Amino acid sequence: SLTNLLSIRTFSSSVRRQVENKVPAKQKMFQEDNGIPVHLKGGAKDALLYRATMALTVFGDGFVLYELFEAAMPKKKE
Repeated sequence: SLTNLLSIRTFSSSVRRQVENKVPAKQKMFQEDNGIPVHLKGGAKDALLYRATMALTVFGDGFVLYELFEAAMPKKKE
């Protein structure tokens, strides 16, 4: 059909944008010896993600220990 042919032509004849290669700059940033751990070299977003992960891990560990304690203690019958 004509619309199908036009949509194929539109996609195939569109000009491709050149995307800047950011890999060398990222490699330089992550390989720099500046005393910052590699998992925090990405900046504020990395620090926030790290702290959120650690908080969830500590909360999860506490919750698991609580549930294990609750399961180990017999219930009192009233």
